[in-house]
Amino acid sequence: MSIKKISTSLLVGASVLASSMSFAAEEVNVYSYRQPFLVEPMMEEFTAETGIKVNVLFAKKGLIERIKREGKLSTADIMLTSDFSRLALFTEDGLAQSVNSDVLNKNIPSKFHGEDEQWFALTSRARSIYSSVDRVGPVPDITYQDLATPAFKGKVCMRSGKHPYNVSLLASIIAHEGEAKAKEWLEGLKANLARKPQGNDRAQVKAVKEGLCDYALTNSYYLGKMLNDPKQVSWAEAVHINFPNQKTTGTHVNISGVAVTKYAPNKENAIKLIEFLSGDVAQGMYAEINFEYPVKVDVKPSELVSSWGEFKQDDLKLADIAAQHEAAIKMMDEVKFDL
Repeated sequence: MSIKKISTSLLVGASVLASSMSFAAEEVNVYSYRQPFLVEPMMEEFTAETGIKVNVLFAKKGLIERIKREGKLSTADIMLTSDFSRLALFTEDGLAQSVNSDVLNKNIPSKFHGEDEQWFALTSRARSIYSSVDRVGPVPDITYQDLATPAFKGKVCMRSGKHPYNVSLLASIIAHEGEAKAKEWLEGLKANLARKPQGNDRAQVKAVKEGLCDYALTNSYYLGKMLNDPKQVSWAEAVHINFPNQKTTGTHVNISGVAVTKYAPNKENAIKLIEFLSGDVAQGMYAEINFEYPVKVDVKPSELVSSWGEFKQDDLKLADIAAQHEAAIKMMDEVKFDL
């Protein structure tokens, strides 16, 4: 069966979707922040294996707010996100429900479970520090803390501090070191920026190639994307990927993840779909299609990602980082990071 594709532009006409998403037992309804090129092949495979039809609403923003407005009348069974911060917001707003699944407990390490099993990570990606090939070279011993020291003055590029990837990183530093030290680090990092925070993660690597900065704070999977994009491969070849804090806490990883909605009309099918997404087939697809690290430990990264080498991950439980989410957002405002 084919997947119902709904473009972002159709969000205004969302009532059409609501009427088309039935409550039949052979269906499951997904609200997805993740892009169609990645999600659709997995949903087609799930349907082929189970016979359960998957209806997907894709959007770049507004899905959490939509579910909140819909309340008990929402047709959504699953929230699929591309970042950790949205999962934190989703559960903070009381929009998720706990899931008890032996399959998920087996496939997904406990550090990748939300509090009370209200969400689960499906993939991880390292919050890496890229360094210029020409001006710096590889720096395997670099730390996030280094970016706030005087030696890095005017040498760092990054996107908005309010972006979920950076909020997650700051929340992890608060969890490790406390708010006072985290704020001192954030102020030092801001002082070392080569330019006002702007653009996306790939734009930071482009800035390194162009000589605007020597270091970029960027997710690992974007390197794979750039190396496979003829227009961006020269950016990727201009940098080394470094995994920070290998001699201390380990590299921070943020995640994509999933939650079952509070009023899911097809809860059993929703759990079946999440179990499928945690299994070998879907985990392998995540690895090959989008250069992400599978959370299922016996599924290997792609050959390209493996070539970057193994690294020590921060083993802090993500639920502990989620607990600092609001504090991290508040701190970004306090230091006026993007101004």
